[in-house]
Amino acid sequence: MVRVSQSKSAKVVGVLALQGAFSSHTKVLDSIGVSTQEVRTPQDLASVDALVMPGGESTTMSQLLESSELFEPIKKLIHEGLPVFGTCAGMILLASKIIDGRDDQVSFGAINIEVQRNAYGRQIDSFEADINVESFDSPFHAVFIRAPRIVKADGSVEILAEFGDDIVLAKQKNVLVASFHPELSHDKRIHEMFVKEI
Repeated sequence: MVRVSQSKSAKVVGVLALQGAFSSHTKVLDSIGVSTQEVRTPQDLASVDALVMPGGESTTMSQLLESSELFEPIKKLIHEGLPVFGTCAGMILLASKIIDGRDDQVSFGAINIEVQRNAYGRQIDSFEADINVESFDSPFHAVFIRAPRIVKADGSVEILAEFGDDIVLAKQKNVLVASFHPELSHDKRIHEMFVKEI
């Protein structure tokens, strides 16, 4: 696959647009002056310098990644160092292990965490909470919707925020993951943090 080179001032963030809350991520990135590209086919990856994997339904997204022939190209790019940010279902897909996933569910194995799907209950159990994020000078208001949780992370994973005893924001090399939906908050700092890594 040929990557289109970009000038340092014109980075393009791809947003996986197969299913889920991709348009909200696009709006946040647009609002902070970042060019975006919706990713639906392998060809769409050629022009991106980073990728956001949104929330949604992780098993459906897993199936769509394979049927669209995006899974292998994305996996290759992530392991070559493409910066990627997964939120909620996106975090599940990036995890090294899904402890309650379906047998046919695939993941990228891009960050050394084990995740539990729908850890806080059903849609009706969704909630919001202020969390303290490493390097932020004030709390971040996080929206948890049928949220997964990180049940285990190895020593190579940097823990950036916790809710109670649960890790809810973490980073390993080029991979950033969140249990919650930062795109649904009015606070843009987590997206800005990701963009700085590109």
